[in-house]
Amino acid sequence: MDQSRRTILRFAGTAAILPVLPRVASALDYPTRPIRMVIGFAAGLSPDIIGRLMAQALSERLGQQFIVDNRPGAASNIGTEAVAHAAPDGYTVLLTISGNTINATLYTHLNFNFTRDLTPVAAIGRTPFVIVVNPSFPVKSVPELIAYAKANPGKINVASGGPGTGPHVACELLKMMTGIDMVQVSYKASYMTDLLGGQIPMAFAPIAQIIEDVRADKLIALGVTTPTRSAAAPQIPAIAEFVPGYAASGWYGITAPSGTPDDIIQKLNAATSACVSDPTLKERLLNLGVEPTPMSVAEFRKFVAEEIAKYAKVIQFAGIKVE
Repeated sequence: MDQSRRTILRFAGTAAILPVLPRVASALDYPTRPIRMVIGFAAGLSPDIIGRLMAQALSERLGQQFIVDNRPGAASNIGTEAVAHAAPDGYTVLLTISGNTINATLYTHLNFNFTRDLTPVAAIGRTPFVIVVNPSFPVKSVPELIAYAKANPGKINVASGGPGTGPHVACELLKMMTGIDMVQVSYKASYMTDLLGGQIPMAFAPIAQIIEDVRADKLIALGVTTPTRSAAAPQIPAIAEFVPGYAASGWYGITAPSGTPDDIIQKLNAATSACVSDPTLKERLLNLGVEPTPMSVAEFRKFVAEEIAKYAKVIQFAGIKVE
């Protein structure tokens, strides 16, 4: 091969490589501009509070601002759809909650598919729901509740925030696993007045909503829905101590549009895990009833898939439908 031909081939090979270099550099330098964190709930609600804490922590760790974009409505489906259809470049992410894995089966006519169109990135933490009863109710433990419910099928009313909500599905899971029959009573507004007054005897409730009433002995906590006792209230037993395998935690995480480069996902995962492991942020999360649960990308993907499959069975068992 003569010298001129070798020179032409060398330049041609270099030219073929050059277009790839900016894309590699872009991934290595990520993020180079602000990232939008979509939250499918209104400002001031729990997902918004957790999302803003994470946005601030991630901004400080990655050196680019995470801008919170509240897109409330349709049980977070409006915000989820916005992220599902966003460019898969790492600059749009979703503050994801356990309800998203319920919605994946509960809603059958969405303009996106949660499993197909979003990819799990990082876990933030889990938060328990709590079985609480009015002190006048004649049970004081999970075994007593199960026994009483079996002796009185269909006679126990349970307050609910609405069909398909996390606490509602947590209750249906307990019914499915134990064979008990309890009646869900949906409230459009808060049920706390009726619960504290004894007009309704029982509820599955977010821990932040009832913990002060439990501490004041206005309500009795029978068990938390997390697989183990919650660091936020370690004196309350886990339901799983009496019903092996039971778990219906609320949780928070981050997802991104499918197709987001894996190296960007790994970088976001590492940053999120480092944030929730930081003692200062960890304490703030625990004070809000959220126990940090950092996971690898593979672990979080497996967890999300298992949550979708579990809740699909519960929704089918209970015949839960939304209007």
